[in-house]
Amino acid sequence: MQEQKHMADAPPYLRIEQLKKQFGAFSALKDISLDIFRGEFVCFLGPSGCGKTTLLRAIAGLDIQTSGRIFQDGREISNLPASHRDFGIVFQSYALFPNLTVSANVGYGLVSRGMPKVEINTRVDELLKLVGLPDSGPKYPAQLSGGMQQRVALARALALSPGLLLLDEPLSALDARVRAYLRIEIRRLHQRLGVTTIMVTHDQEEALTMADRIVVMNNGVIEQVGTPVEVYRKPASAFVADFVGTTNFLSAIVLRPGCVRFGAIDLACDIDIQPGPGQNVTLAIRPEDVVVRNVQPTMPNCLRVRVAEIEFLGAFCRVDLAVEGDTGKPALVADFSINVVRDLSITEGMDLLIALPPERIRVFPGAPQQP
Repeated sequence: MQEQKHMADAPPYLRIEQLKKQFGAFSALKDISLDIFRGEFVCFLGPSGCGKTTLLRAIAGLDIQTSGRIFQDGREISNLPASHRDFGIVFQSYALFPNLTVSANVGYGLVSRGMPKVEINTRVDELLKLVGLPDSGPKYPAQLSGGMQQRVALARALALSPGLLLLDEPLSALDARVRAYLRIEIRRLHQRLGVTTIMVTHDQEEALTMADRIVVMNNGVIEQVGTPVEVYRKPASAFVADFVGTTNFLSAIVLRPGCVRFGAIDLACDIDIQPGPGQNVTLAIRPEDVVVRNVQPTMPNCLRVRVAEIEFLGAFCRVDLAVEGDTGKPALVADFSINVVRDLSITEGMDLLIALPPERIRVFPGAPQQP
C-alpha cells in the first residue's frame, strides 16, 4: 500500500470551495468542495454528464464557474484566465500541431516564453527521453502511433514544469493494450516527478490502478472521496458500489440492529445507518466476497443455492446462483477462481452451500434502484 502523501496538518495545494456551474437552467456542478494535496494523483471518476470534465475545466480556467472559489498553492485563481494559471494539460484528442515536428510540439511553450534555443533543445531532449521517445524529435505527429502521440502531448504539458498537471481522459481514444501500458507509464512518471496530478476518467480500472485518491461524481455532486481501496471496499452509496466494480444488490427489510431479512432468510450484517425495524434497505456484496470453500452450516449467513449458469472468464468464473426456494431469476452473482471451480467440481445445476460474510455486506437505505 502506497504511503499517503498528505498529512492532516498539511495545507492543501488545491482548494475548491462551494463551486457551482450553471448552463442555463442546468446545474453541471452543485456546491463542490474538495481539497487536493501536493504531489497527489487524484482521479475524477464518473459516468458521462456527471460534471467531472466541467470541474477540470473550471480548475484550468477554460470554463469559469458560476460561483465558488479556487485556490492553488495559497493563491486565489478563481477568476484568472487560463494563461495566468500554473498548469499543464493533456487532452483526449492529443491536440498536437500536425505541421510541427515532435520536438517543436514539445518545445512550443518554451519558445513562447522566450527561452534561449540551446536551453529549449536541452529541455526537449530531456522530456522526450523521459516519456520514452528519445529518437522521435525529427518526426511529425502523423508518423507516430496514438500511444506515442499521447506521450508527446504529455511531454509538452510537462515542458514548463507546471505545478499542476491536468489529464482529460487522456487514454480513452487508445486500444486496450496501449491503455494498460500507458497507465503504468504515466503512474511511474508521476512517482518520479511528484507533480500534483488530476485525471478525468470514466474508466474505473484506470482510477483504481492509477490514483492515490478517487473522487466519484454523479449528477454534479461528489458521492465519495477516498483511496481506491476505500472506494471499492467501503462505497459510501449504492451508486458508488454499482459504478466502481461489480456488485450484487439485494432487497431486504431491517428486523433489528445487526439483522435484516432477505426473502425468507435472516442475514447478519453491520448496519452503519439508522433505519428502524421494518424499513427497506439495499444490501450490497461483491461477487468475489461470496464464500464457497470450507463452508459449514453453522457459519453466519450460510445459504443453500443452485448453480444456474457458469461464465468462463479466464482466471475466474462468474457464476449465477439461485437461492433455494426462489423461483425467479438468480439472486446472486459470485466470482469463483478456476481452482475453486475445479476442486469443488462446480457445474451448472448443482447445489452449493455458500456464506455471505457479515463484514463484507454494505447496507444502504431504501430499496434497490431498478436498472
